[in-house]
Amino acid sequence: MGPPGAKVWRVSIVTRTGDDGQTSLLFNRRVSKSDPRVAAYGTVDELNAALGLLRAWMKNHSHSSDTAENILKIQRQLVGLMGEMATHPDDMERYLKSGFEQISSNSTAFLEEWILKLESRDLKLEGWVMPGENPEAAAADMARTVCRRAEREVTSLLEKGDLTNPNIGIFLNRLSDLLWLLGRDLEHPHHAPPKTGEKSQAHQQFGS
Repeated sequence: MGPPGAKVWRVSIVTRTGDDGQTSLLFNRRVSKSDPRVAAYGTVDELNAALGLLRAWMKNHSHSSDTAENILKIQRQLVGLMGEMATHPDDMERYLKSGFEQISSNSTAFLEEWILKLESRDLKLEGWVMPGENPEAAAADMARTVCRRAEREVTSLLEKGDLTNPNIGIFLNRLSDLLWLLGRDLEHPHHAPPKTGEKSQAHQQFGS
């Protein structure tokens, strides 16, 4: 908020500029809302929302703050990714000159490091996974399926030359792998809350 007495400008979310079925990419390039590019970055937006739900569940159920922070980092990467995807190839030079960054191998390296940590926990995986063991794991699986859909849509754009950065597809592929592993980790007994009247393992070791 501004200082007392300062004028506050309110902008309505209702612009009516999309009532004709058109929307704006970055740099005011107008396209149909049915454009595959719009569908693809819309799916990434959906993925971001699904990760937000997962992060909220984790914060409300006393999970590791590091995990929630890592999910938030990924969400911020997705915001940047949506900007990149919402830029027509003819405007990409302008996008980069404006100081925006593209998804790179460094973005994927962060995901791969987390994957290695999860794999080192020697999770026991048997048979087909049925989502729904607990809300947190189910949220991870929901995010994973949305991520796979985003990956398929991005692959189509890459094949047509409508996207030119192959790191986008690699990033989404690795993210879906990570979310599958995270879902299995969240199903592990070490994440289960103590039963009513039962001390947690930490309390059993160190006292109340």
